[in-house]
Amino acid sequence: MKIWCCFGLGEDEEEVRGTMREGMFGNENDDESEGKELGFLLGGQMSDLEENEMVVGSGGGGGGGDQWQLGVGGWRQFDQFASTSGQGIGDNGEAFFPEKCDRPEGSERDDCDSDDRDSWDVHHKRAKVHSYSQGCTYAITAMPLEAGNSSSSTDRDYNVSQSPIPFNNEILRLTTMSNDGDDEDPLDSNDGRDEEEGDGFSTSKMEDLEVRMDLTDDLLHMVFSFLDHVNLCRAAIVCKQWRAGSSHEDFWRCLNFENRNISEEQFEDMCRRYLNATEVNIFGAPSIHSLVMTAMSSLRNLETLTLGKGTLGDAFFQALADCYMLKRLLVNDATLGNGIQEIPIYHDRLHHLQITKCRVLRISVRCPQLETLSLKRSSMAHAVLNCPLLHDLDIGSCHKLTDAAIRSAATSCPLLESLDMSNCSCVSDDTLREIALTCANLHILDASYCPNISLESVRLSMLTVLKLHSCEGITSASMAAISHSYMLEVLELDNCSLLTSVSLDLPRLQNIRLVHCRKFVDLNLRSTMLSSMTVSNCPALHRINVSSNSLQKLVLQKQASLTTLALQCQYLQEVDLTDCESLTNSICDVFSDDGGCPMLKSLVLDNCECLTAVGFRSTSLVSLSLVGCRAITSLELICPYLEQVHLDGCDHLERASFRPVGLRSLNLGICPKLSALHIEAPSMVQLELKGCGGLSEASINCPMLTSLDASFCSKLKDDCLSATAASCPFIESLILMSCPSVGYDGLSSLRLLPHLTLLDLSYTFLMNLQPVFESCLQLKVLKLQACKYLTDSSLEALYKEGALPALCELDLSYGALCQSAIEELLACCTHLTHVSLNGCLNMHDLNWGFSSGPISELPSIYNTSSLSSHGDDHELIEQPNRLLQNLNCVGCQNIKKVLIPPMARCTHLSSLNLSLSANLKEVDVACYNLCFLNLSNCSSLEILKLECPRLTSLFLQSCNITVEAVEAAISQCNMLETLDIRFCPKLSNASMKTLRAVCPSLKRIFSSL
Repeated sequence: MKIWCCFGLGEDEEEVRGTMREGMFGNENDDESEGKELGFLLGGQMSDLEENEMVVGSGGGGGGGDQWQLGVGGWRQFDQFASTSGQGIGDNGEAFFPEKCDRPEGSERDDCDSDDRDSWDVHHKRAKVHSYSQGCTYAITAMPLEAGNSSSSTDRDYNVSQSPIPFNNEILRLTTMSNDGDDEDPLDSNDGRDEEEGDGFSTSKMEDLEVRMDLTDDLLHMVFSFLDHVNLCRAAIVCKQWRAGSSHEDFWRCLNFENRNISEEQFEDMCRRYLNATEVNIFGAPSIHSLVMTAMSSLRNLETLTLGKGTLGDAFFQALADCYMLKRLLVNDATLGNGIQEIPIYHDRLHHLQITKCRVLRISVRCPQLETLSLKRSSMAHAVLNCPLLHDLDIGSCHKLTDAAIRSAATSCPLLESLDMSNCSCVSDDTLREIALTCANLHILDASYCPNISLESVRLSMLTVLKLHSCEGITSASMAAISHSYMLEVLELDNCSLLTSVSLDLPRLQNIRLVHCRKFVDLNLRSTMLSSMTVSNCPALHRINVSSNSLQKLVLQKQASLTTLALQCQYLQEVDLTDCESLTNSICDVFSDDGGCPMLKSLVLDNCECLTAVGFRSTSLVSLSLVGCRAITSLELICPYLEQVHLDGCDHLERASFRPVGLRSLNLGICPKLSALHIEAPSMVQLELKGCGGLSEASINCPMLTSLDASFCSKLKDDCLSATAASCPFIESLILMSCPSVGYDGLSSLRLLPHLTLLDLSYTFLMNLQPVFESCLQLKVLKLQACKYLTDSSLEALYKEGALPALCELDLSYGALCQSAIEELLACCTHLTHVSLNGCLNMHDLNWGFSSGPISELPSIYNTSSLSSHGDDHELIEQPNRLLQNLNCVGCQNIKKVLIPPMARCTHLSSLNLSLSANLKEVDVACYNLCFLNLSNCSSLEILKLECPRLTSLFLQSCNITVEAVEAAISQCNMLETLDIRFCPKLSNASMKTLRAVCPSLKRIFSSL
């Protein structure tokens, strides 16, 4: 592919030179990458470009018109050109359009100008982008200026993608070359096929390949409005239209140079460019005094000024009044003046003044229009205020301000509405009384961390917000003064160490906080509008009495001494009393229907260890949590809409009654001492009683119940099982594992469960399964693990009489069935899909070949000429394929041989697990769909034959098998991906390559080598 990429010029070189001077920022500062981009738009000193000018012109000399020269003073500028070459745009804003056309050397330039104009967009928004379909390379040749325009053998080539390398007084020559290095015309994409077209493209082909990318000025303006200054500067280097659009004054109303290393010359240039800027931020910039003086003298519309991290001289404050449009002044972390004399701040139109964390001795503020003033964390010892309209004053953490200075400052503002004097340790009650008399409109007062105030005899009737964090003088006597603030909405009393009791009747109070009050004992609160109450970590709190019509959530966590709780909250919905260890059983009456919380939905009583007998009668309760209440022995819930109950850790629960409740699921398996259970739940579908070994009395009335797990309920008897089956006819899954008391009568009652599909009778003493065969006609899963008393004839109904026709999964692990019974079962029950024979010690071989015994009677369609092992010529009847999919024979210590040939018809077998069979020596399996074979820890394995084309995973961990046997086994497994041969002593590192060569499909080989 050859791409035509050349640089177009304006009318003369001087115009281009001037344009480049306007667009190029010459200050090379490597410390700030964003500063370089910003400098492009800001402009730089023209002297910086004198030595490194950029000249764009057509090459002459020996190169003729085939090469274009780009003279730059530094590689960094050219790198910016290269990054935008895909757009076809130059750094000076001019489009790069072809200057080369078919004309004799020396002809007039106008002959080509008409073709050049065709490549411009008709609206003159930006250049059209031409793309061609073949590759190209760029060679950039650097040569001294005195060498002229001719090329030489000493020219050096640089790739465009190389790191920036500066060149002084050199010309960079950009030459297009074809990929094959031939000296053909770079504009000829036809490889010489169209001689008549010369070196250029035809007009029709140019129109077919051009890509129009037009953005109107209005649309571009809207897009740029979402960019910050850094991205605007980046956009400015794209093209002339973008440069003009990004420099629009609408985007530069705010000149933000926070923490930027900008010089005075750069800042002055910006102020000249954008005279209508209204906001300047030079916080953290160097020489903030000089910069701010420049801004104030140049920007006559300046409204907001932010500065800090430096020193502001007296001249700034004297010139401040001349900046008559200023409305907001923010000074942070600065030194004001020389630190000796008073700093005056006089301004007639200033509305907001913030002087925070500043070092100053005295300050005088005279601003008749000032509304908010912040002197937070400043070190002045005195402040004189003449601000008649001030309504917000913040003098927090002004430690050097005396009590008299605070009094004078606050009382000089009669319209004050908000006062923050937190951490002003000198404030006294006398000052608060003066403020209360002078500032009648004071609504918000923050007097936190003021140790000398007690509020006694102070009347702040119009207060709406009062914050008294860590005020050591606040006691119970202070509540009398607070009670006169009848408009109070927010009260915060955190860490008031001497406060013992709070008794308030405030009709408008909405939020109260009492956290870490060590001596706080009693809370009596009445407020019809109270909506939030936070009381936490008050170790001495005993009594709480709250009355509110708006409180919806109450959190009283970790109140270890709380014993009495009285609530009259009509709309309370959530209560959290976690870790209230002293609560007694009387708390149940508070949250019942007659207890004052008729709309309660969620109640958390976690870790309330003094609760012993819990009973709730509520028509609104939806969720109840009693986690960790270890002392509870009795639980009675009459909550028809209760949907969730959590009883984790209720280890001593003995009697439980849930009637009626709206629960859909219940887990009582964590209550091992439960002996009596009564449940009436019309919506319950799942009940878990696993581990309730003492459960002897159970009444379960759940008509929608589908799953019941009564594992290890050793005292559960037939009568309970019969009653449950009668009242829960939709049970589908019934687990009675380790229920030795269940007998013939209990199993007979299963006929009442027509939908039963899963039955687990593992670890029981059953001897007769006839009730199961007769009652559970839809049974699909039957688990009989470790049923030691089942005899060989116990399962005859399965393979002789066709019992349980829907059965798919059978688990006989760790049973006592003999080899012949297992063989007959596997031979006749061809409908089984999952069979588990783990740990069957009476199982010797798994031989599905044609030998003596019941398995030998299986038919085959593969070889009808040699079916009889004794030479009989009788004809066998073909039978359907087995449906077996998973066969597990883990830990069968006496099994020695496994033979599953194609005639066994195991076409669906996909997983075979024979691990931990220590005496297994030979495995011969031919199953088309087998995917998983596990022979791990079969230490005696010697012979392995596999014809399993779809096998993907083979595990031979800790097998004493040779590499030859493994190679022969996997040679026909064309889809094998995972092979585990860890701890195989006869396999070495060299075997890995051999195995991969034998089976190319292998992706993972696990080896311990």
